[in-house]
Amino acid sequence: MARKSRNRGGASSAARSARAAQAHAAPAGPAQTGTAQLIPPAATDADPATGKNKATGKNKKEAYPGQRFGLPERGSGSVASMPRRLAALLIDWLLSMVIAYWLTHSQFWTIAVFAVEVYVLTALGGSTVGKRLVGIRTMRIDGGPVGFGWALLRTALLLAVIPPLLTDRDLRGLHDRAANTIVVRI
Repeated sequence: MARKSRNRGGASSAARSARAAQAHAAPAGPAQTGTAQLIPPAATDADPATGKNKATGKNKKEAYPGQRFGLPERGSGSVASMPRRLAALLIDWLLSMVIAYWLTHSQFWTIAVFAVEVYVLTALGGSTVGKRLVGIRTMRIDGGPVGFGWALLRTALLLAVIPPLLTDRDLRGLHDRAANTIVVRI
């Protein structure tokens, strides 16, 4: 009796016999006896609808801080690193201590001098003395100057200490997010 061909896709008999040989040659282990094997997606596997990595849920396009704002990865205009920011903060604080002691012969007024320095210099030029020395500045996300209103909000949150410590993936603290600013290299 002749058997009807089940080949509806047009595959050659050699291809069918190769598939059959592979199916018969593979041992049926415990993982292959009716159970599905879960394979995690590759690290670069992105969901086309959201652009996020399926495994991590993070946006694969944002490989470095500031990329979503169109800033370069390195060099002038890139997001300033935390060591630079801390160095600028230390310089500004030490300068405020010196000025407070020089004016009042007491270090009690250091916080007031620091607040005025940060507020005025950030509002006018985006850079305090410490930021200028380490080569960074504060700017609005849209590229404009910070201005007096946003500088006041940013300075008040900076003096609260905790908001600058809570940063996002672009190294923006809560004080920067509230004022819609970012600290970049000069």
